[in-house]
Amino acid sequence: MVNIANPETKTGIRGYALQDTYRPNRAAGRLVKTVAAMSASVLAMTCVAQANPKMVIDVKTGKVISHQEAFRKWYPASLTKLMTAYIAFSAMKSGRLSPETEVVMSKKASDQPASKMYFKPGSKLTLDSALKLLLIKSANDIAVAIAETVAGTNENFVAQMNAQAARLGMSSTHYVNPNGLPGKGQYTTARDLAVLALILKREFPEYAQYFALEGVSTGKKNYANYNMLVGRFQGADGMKTGFICASGFNQVSSASRNGRQVISVVLGADSLAGRTDQSADLLQMGLTSSSGQGVSLASLAPYGETQFVNDISADICNPKAAKVRSESRDEAGRMIIKSPFVQEMTRPPVYSYAGLIPGSETVVAATGGKGSVANVPIPIPRPTF
Repeated sequence: MVNIANPETKTGIRGYALQDTYRPNRAAGRLVKTVAAMSASVLAMTCVAQANPKMVIDVKTGKVISHQEAFRKWYPASLTKLMTAYIAFSAMKSGRLSPETEVVMSKKASDQPASKMYFKPGSKLTLDSALKLLLIKSANDIAVAIAETVAGTNENFVAQMNAQAARLGMSSTHYVNPNGLPGKGQYTTARDLAVLALILKREFPEYAQYFALEGVSTGKKNYANYNMLVGRFQGADGMKTGFICASGFNQVSSASRNGRQVISVVLGADSLAGRTDQSADLLQMGLTSSSGQGVSLASLAPYGETQFVNDISADICNPKAAKVRSESRDEAGRMIIKSPFVQEMTRPPVYSYAGLIPGSETVVAATGGKGSVANVPIPIPRPTF
């Protein structure tokens, strides 16, 4: 059991922000679980009343190792930023943009609710820095700035998001914004998120480092990765977390070990610690199970409830739930991580620079945030997975 300081920030229905510093306490003794016992416990329903979709897949084979409620529609929250990154990566790989492309903060981008960087309109940063802040700090303002850089307008970018989701076979996913803030019509499933994560791994290995960073620094402030498995779970290498009241605590994770690479999806956990525990146990199960068994992700047939988008706000954002989360901390206020596979991090995180271009903070945007419309790439065939 590991105690980690990362108290949940009370930001209400539109809140994403979590504290950005981790101070692990000493870990207690650890027990090795068998795969069979772990499988039974990991896939059991949590104590909260809401559903809890989960999935584990093997990256190399595309086989589904385990799944639960994989087709239940869910609010993605900041997991939306995985698709934002996918489209940005596509633009870089095609040569249309580069890591050094300037991203300019428009008024629309700067006006986005937290979690955000609070950069002023007209401020500039490279696309490389923007992607780091998108995926590690989960900055909503940066997501819109990237969208405008890639597609000219936020609306054009969202259209590209939905076009790519359809091309990838994410048949139960729809986007209305690039950052995952609450919005009617924004939904996905554990199965579709597994598809997206798998394609990110396969199509863009050269950009894998963006997901695996332990933290980012603007030069003025450091931000640790919200993914508490990075640096604490053996082989963890990304990917993204998310939270709004309607979704609960979501996480897509990946890990590599002994030539194996697996992806896990957890939706609707009841706490940050809960999603960390579930993700760690799922990854461990995937890494220690056979990779050749199970149905392929592409052939997994829909099942269960598939029509309605689940909203668990009433279970997550109420005084009772907040009290339960507070009681799961030690006397110093540190979260108690129960998974035996999450180890103590005995050093400070390594921070990668992701600041503004020097001298750009005082520049005032003259275009009102609307850039030229970017060329839309010609669609390519759906990939196999």
